[in-house]
Amino acid sequence: MSVLEEMRIRSLGVIDDAVVELSPGFTAVTGETGAGKTMVVTSLGLLLGGRADPALVRVGAKAAVVEGRITVSRGDAAAVRAEEAGGEIEDGALIISRTVSAEGRSRAHLGGRSVPVGLLAELADELVAVHGQTDQQGLLKPARQRQALDRYAGGGVEGPHTKYAAAYRRLRAVVTELDELTTRARERAQEADLLRFGLDEVAAVEPLPGEDTELAAEAERLGHAEALASAAALAHAALAGNPEDPEGVDATTVVAAAGQSLDAVRAHDPALAALADRIGEISILLADVAGELAGYADQLDADPLRLAAVEERRAALTALTRKYGQDITSVLAWAEDGASRLTELEGDDDRIGELTAERDALRVELSALGQELTDARTEAAARFAEAVTEELASLAMPHARVSFAIRQTEAPDEESGIDIGGRSVLYGPSGADEVELLLAPHPGAQPRPIAKGASGGELSRVMLAVEVVFAGSDPVPTYLFDEVDAGVGGKAAVEVGRRLAKLARSAQVVVVTHLPQVAAFADRQLLVEKTVDGSVTRSGVTVLEGEDRVRELSRMLAGQEDSETARAHAEELLETARADG
Repeated sequence: MSVLEEMRIRSLGVIDDAVVELSPGFTAVTGETGAGKTMVVTSLGLLLGGRADPALVRVGAKAAVVEGRITVSRGDAAAVRAEEAGGEIEDGALIISRTVSAEGRSRAHLGGRSVPVGLLAELADELVAVHGQTDQQGLLKPARQRQALDRYAGGGVEGPHTKYAAAYRRLRAVVTELDELTTRARERAQEADLLRFGLDEVAAVEPLPGEDTELAAEAERLGHAEALASAAALAHAALAGNPEDPEGVDATTVVAAAGQSLDAVRAHDPALAALADRIGEISILLADVAGELAGYADQLDADPLRLAAVEERRAALTALTRKYGQDITSVLAWAEDGASRLTELEGDDDRIGELTAERDALRVELSALGQELTDARTEAAARFAEAVTEELASLAMPHARVSFAIRQTEAPDEESGIDIGGRSVLYGPSGADEVELLLAPHPGAQPRPIAKGASGGELSRVMLAVEVVFAGSDPVPTYLFDEVDAGVGGKAAVEVGRRLAKLARSAQVVVVTHLPQVAAFADRQLLVEKTVDGSVTRSGVTVLEGEDRVRELSRMLAGQEDSETARAHAEELLETARADG
């Protein structure tokens, strides 16, 4: 079993530097009001991944540091998780540390390895159950009471609840999609009409990829056909000569003459021969260009009818690009996407039918699973209430009875409910049940919600009884109670101490208390006291034994350490506790 052996606390609240040594059994933490007892709870909360509040850092310190040493066994869930995170376990001990800077930064270490703070919170579920005044207030909320009942029920509720939650999430998704399809039906119909109109326009024109670019080039050519033909003719004449002007000089003749003049002497100098070859290449190139110019002029067709047809086609394409894309390629992409979207919109009726059928089937499934949940909770509630009632008898409430009210709220219509027990009732992510813990403090009292029917002391004992019952069904190694005995006194306080001691036989129990009747039952009592400068130092958390413990119990009883009456009472409490042990 995992045991929290000790904690070292530095620069946290009123604590300067202190070591808290804990017992494997029952440890009571006592001290005067304001001495820093609650810092023990705060420190453990930080080790368990609690929120880091920079206001907790001691004034003048750069950071607060809490270190905890926990003994673990190989195979424990906490040990396995720590090793998975790369932490080391030395001599059967796991070291956890948490640092909170004055600026608010927080760091966590597990087994010497830096880890996310969230990992410490994961370990907390396996290691420690923390209960204090805020937990008591939480128990007053019906939602928390349902969670407590579900935790006690274990697999009996967990199985159907897992299936129910999955079906519930799917139903929410189906209903959301259905609502969107039906409430936006008019908008979607309008969108479909616009898509059909646009797709019909594109289909009527039947554009081809890149057609707009090709037609633009052709229109440019046809629109300047005469100028192009004249320029081509003049260029051809300059290169190859004009048959109507035999005396004219042309480039082909001039270059040919230059080549002939060099050919006569090229054999005498390789350099000149190379130049002659290049002139030959120029002659060939001039002949090719001249031929292509002649062919271009022959093929050029200054056809006004073709130009008109091209411009008309370009106008049709431009009408599409104004509406559906910057060019015809974009228009064709829009048409492809639009066709897919139209198919989707036209399939709405089929989709609505499919979703409606799925919704109805899911509601039937949820009704069956909801009924299974209700039945499982009802069965577990009887066992849970009986066990808590038995515990209350051990806590000086022998005539009190605890019970659960499990109810459902009628749905205003069948559409908003599921069928439980032949009725249409409202439902949520955890089923249709409203769970409320009731307390009848004595036989003549009517069971009432614990928020209304329990005093502060009774609520503390109910809380403790619930935790003891949990310890038997869902145990954790360590329980920390922060003044859970508030409002309790006299004989009831003795019984609370006795029950905590009994719980400590199977788990580690740490209690921050102001009641001597509770502290007397502890296996170890720690005294937290401040120095004259208002801080708690290393020597400020001490293990009380013998005379020192009697003196502290006397102070807790009467406010006077040296009162003979208080001392006698303190010794009597210790004797009672030892006799029970």
